[in-house]
Amino acid sequence: MEDLIIIGAGPAGLTAGLYAARARLKVGMLERLSPGGQVLMTDWVENYPGFPDGISGFELMDRMRRQVEKFGLVIENQEVSRLELSPEKKMVITDKGGLETKVLILATGATPQKLGVEGEELLTGKGISYCATCDGPFFRDQEVAVIGGGDTAVEEAIFLTRFASKVHQVHRRDELRATKLLRERAMALEKIHFIWDTVVTRIVGDTDVRGLDLRNVKTGEKSHLPVQGVFIFVGYSPNNELFRGLLELDDWGFVVTNNDMETSIPGVFAAGDIRSKILRQVATAVGEGATALFAAERYLESLE
Repeated sequence: MEDLIIIGAGPAGLTAGLYAARARLKVGMLERLSPGGQVLMTDWVENYPGFPDGISGFELMDRMRRQVEKFGLVIENQEVSRLELSPEKKMVITDKGGLETKVLILATGATPQKLGVEGEELLTGKGISYCATCDGPFFRDQEVAVIGGGDTAVEEAIFLTRFASKVHQVHRRDELRATKLLRERAMALEKIHFIWDTVVTRIVGDTDVRGLDLRNVKTGEKSHLPVQGVFIFVGYSPNNELFRGLLELDDWGFVVTNNDMETSIPGVFAAGDIRSKILRQVATAVGEGATALFAAERYLESLE
């Protein structure tokens, strides 16, 4: 039996793993994809303390991974298919068998939300992307649209100006929700064209994206925007499939915890983007990962 299993190797999971490895706990870390989580798809991180000139998302997470492995923690590439959770017993069922643990930390993160409009499913990967860092270079000298007005949407629009001939930023409000610094940067770029008070009603194309059908939410006016690429950044959905119905979740499906990262089941903790909270950033995920591990250690001591 493990002392602790951590599911997810993003910033929260890696931080919890680092603290666990240094505490010499018997710990297993499971990640179905590559260690690093959503940050791997972030071109440049400049709001994480200690990097005054910024750092690429990939490099930041690679450093975290190497630091964890330095203390002997092995990140196992396994996909968890099912959880059995109770105050008395925690079972993690993976594609390679079952694991029992005394304590569980959930750091499963979140994935980009979809618009849910006609053409999105058909054209995903054929001109529709949820990661400008991954796919931006494919749209060199073409016109693209970015959907959304938060920090991520504006950051990615700025990034896309390196490649695209023009970036149309479509936002349902009349001003961006991004931080003032990002707003100023975007507004100063001639390549970015803002389309306010507007939503996408359909993504047009058959084998690739040809354009967007739009509707102004204030006037009801409909229009068509010819573009070759669409980048969607309208929020994130929690990766809660494993514990939906097992743990208390908020109205949006994120895990409810107390300040010690404890969930509704004793011995089960949550940290990072999967938590119900007001801010989802690398800095908050790291702090929550450390807190979850410290609280988990206390819980382990209470079992002895």
